[in-house]
Amino acid sequence: MYIKHRLYRQTLKRCFDVVASSLGLVLLSPVLLLVGLSVYLAMGRPVLFQQQRPGRGEALFNLRKFRTMHAPGPGRRTDAERLTRFGRFLRRTSLDELPALFNVLRGEMSLVGPRPLLIRYLPYYTAEERQRHSVRPGITGWAQVQGRNLLPWDERLALDVWYVENLSFLLDLRILLLTAFHTLKRSGVVDDPRSHMPDLDVYRATLKPSDP
Repeated sequence: MYIKHRLYRQTLKRCFDVVASSLGLVLLSPVLLLVGLSVYLAMGRPVLFQQQRPGRGEALFNLRKFRTMHAPGPGRRTDAERLTRFGRFLRRTSLDELPALFNVLRGEMSLVGPRPLLIRYLPYYTAEERQRHSVRPGITGWAQVQGRNLLPWDERLALDVWYVENLSFLLDLRILLLTAFHTLKRSGVVDDPRSHMPDLDVYRATLKPSDP
């Protein structure tokens, strides 16, 4: 069993990601075009939101999503004020995540893995929590199907570590099926995560940061 899990972790998981992301991009190309056009008509350019995030080994990559917010300006300084009605729909349906399939195809992400978080969080992980960066980050993950943004940070990061330690094909398949179920139910979705819980660096500001 250990050999099977190791083979999946080292080789078969990446093969599955390439095949699934390629097929997904082909089948979902009409949806990608329609959403991209809708974002352009609703908010103008750019259509995609890109931001550097730490991936496997904490190497930085450009995460791609459909844009959901207006640029900062008078009367719309906070994320809640900048979030558009259409952007809120994209987040609730997870359609904003579709461009991340290109990240999967490029080898920067996996379909399943710990979510790629902000660079500025790096000094605030414990030594154990840093294990989340020993695998490729995912479009969905174990923490996402256990409560997503409704979970407190300590629990969310502990679930990421549990996933890394128990990674297997059956677990990934279970997470993908649960993701589809939760997406259809639109459960665990928070339009503005900061309204529910502060950012990790703020949450742990009183703790002594670990070395990055």
